[in-house]
Amino acid sequence: MNRLRIKDLAEEDRPREKMLLKGALSLSDAELVAILLGSGNREDSAVELARKILGDDEQNLNSLGKRSISYFKKYKGVGEAKAVVITAALELGRRRNLAEPPKRTSIRSSNDIFQLFHRYLCDLTHEELWVAFLTHSLKVIEKKRVSEGDLNATVGCVHKIIKAAVEATTCNGIILCHNHPSGNLKPSPQDDNLTATLSHAARLLDMKLIDHLIISDNHYYSYADENRIDNGK
Repeated sequence: MNRLRIKDLAEEDRPREKMLLKGALSLSDAELVAILLGSGNREDSAVELARKILGDDEQNLNSLGKRSISYFKKYKGVGEAKAVVITAALELGRRRNLAEPPKRTSIRSSNDIFQLFHRYLCDLTHEELWVAFLTHSLKVIEKKRVSEGDLNATVGCVHKIIKAAVEATTCNGIILCHNHPSGNLKPSPQDDNLTATLSHAARLLDMKLIDHLIISDNHYYSYADENRIDNGK
């Protein structure tokens, strides 16, 4: 008897390919479990084996999540490694249900910005440039590192920041932050040039450069606090 294998199916019907083409929501519970299994046994494809596992628990994921590693190993084709993967995935699902949705940080002052970036920059012996994207109500959408080293490549940095800001579709505000390992908080000409160039580029896209902080240990310099950001007012 020739059983139908996953690779014999049309590409759009294979669990992995189906997820890539249509997203995880398009997959059934059995197809998701089949991805965890990776393969079946001599009699069953991964999908067929997954259906058997789910069927024995009446298609109830909550019940399945209470099963042990040894329970899954009773199925032919499910060794210890596969049983561990399934158990780990079910435990992650359980923990996700218990976790609260992350709250977006709101920025109200330069000190809020300092607190947002300090842990990333305080102990570095080299310069790093970070950026945060904010909503209209000044809630942080995302923060990311832009570059390491000096800030001489201003045009490249601005292009990268603006591109990322546009991709963060609800972005209305931009915050820059970088460190001075020397401890000297005085902005350099390169710092000034980056601030002015990004502020101008942001205005062209109806965005706003909120602030640019320079961090050193437990102190900082704020362009906004010093009224050194030109937002076209």
